[in-house]
Amino acid sequence: MLRFAPSPTGDMHIGNLRVAIFNYIVARQRGEKLLIRIEDTDKERNIEGKDKEILEILDIFGIKYDNVVYQSSNFHIHQEMAKKLLEEKKAFACFCSEDEIAIEREKAKLEKRPYRYSGKCEYLTPKEVEKLKNKKPFVIRIKKPENPIKFNDLIKGEIELTPFDIDSFVILRADLTPTYNFACSIDDMIYDISLVIRGEDHLSNTPKQIHIRKALGYDKEIEYAHLPIILNEDGKKMSKRDNASSVKWLLQQGFLPEAIANYLILLGNSFEREVFTIEEAIEFFDLSKISRAPAKFDIEKLKFLNKEHMKKIKDLAKRFNVNSIYEDLLQIFKDESSTLKEIKEKFDKVFEKSTDEEFSREREILKKEILENELEENYDDFKKRLQANTGLKGKKLFMPLRELLINQKHGAEIKDLYKAMKPYLKEIIKNR
Repeated sequence: MLRFAPSPTGDMHIGNLRVAIFNYIVARQRGEKLLIRIEDTDKERNIEGKDKEILEILDIFGIKYDNVVYQSSNFHIHQEMAKKLLEEKKAFACFCSEDEIAIEREKAKLEKRPYRYSGKCEYLTPKEVEKLKNKKPFVIRIKKPENPIKFNDLIKGEIELTPFDIDSFVILRADLTPTYNFACSIDDMIYDISLVIRGEDHLSNTPKQIHIRKALGYDKEIEYAHLPIILNEDGKKMSKRDNASSVKWLLQQGFLPEAIANYLILLGNSFEREVFTIEEAIEFFDLSKISRAPAKFDIEKLKFLNKEHMKKIKDLAKRFNVNSIYEDLLQIFKDESSTLKEIKEKFDKVFEKSTDEEFSREREILKKEILENELEENYDDFKKRLQANTGLKGKKLFMPLRELLINQKHGAEIKDLYKAMKPYLKEIIKNR
């Protein structure tokens, strides 16, 4: 089984969506199930409703999953496993206060060395531990491994970390809630996870999780693949401050789910074709061939792909919930737009009053001429009459005419607009 394990602490990041997509594709390729595990152990940072929003986004993108579980429902198992490690002397109670730890961290920072736990509580006698338990709150720390932890990453290759790198880290907090790494390790065991695909920001967590499972006697080998980070246009790690990092924002901007997914699959990959769906990618996607280098987010590339996927939309009137008589006009706007939002903005503008003062006189002349006469069947005859009866030509004819039609100076060919808008042209111009 594979798993996608988001935290309900904010809007879904495109990096998380990419992880979800890759897990879905590989699960399908391997014929394995996909589990959604909501990692809700950080009570202070959890935002109500974000778990449902995550599932809604997965549905929007067509990511099918077999089950949804909440990490908090396994707290009792996490606590039992911590107790087991204590009894087997593979973990120990630590009574160091947060202030003491903060002082040690600051000292390490001043000495320009990585902070590592001092080991102060590891060698307390059973009597000392029992005495302190009645006086002070405590956390549980797992003892650092005796040997290096090695694993093969499907993207990054062989990785090895020393016991010093891993340290004696906390697995259970004073309030008996598990830390991220402990909960994650136990749950991967519970749900029989075979492969973990996630962002490379979790790379330092992997040896800790392997160490926990080994300490608990779990023999099954879990594979790992850590995806390179996504950079913003400035070449820095994409953060929540970058609008385009939010999946919700991209959807609100009118990018199609198919295009966003297409783009995220392409990031760091090279295929014979550029435009495809998630389902089509299942046929040729190869996790092991993803580039190890970070990939830069390119909104222009996303716009290109979005435009390609928009070509497949046949019924725009239905998509925008408007009268079908406007379909031809919407199709014209589609050809000159990169997103659904752009199409909608152009369409809405058609029904607004003109506010541009330039060519206002010419617009009034044309408006009067159009409203007082029958419309010609074809545009060429319509244009000839306007030129003959108004004396307007060139820029002073075409710009105000286009403004009368679509409330913009520049845009599609007036000939195409006339053909599309003829059934309701007078009604539009009357309210201009």
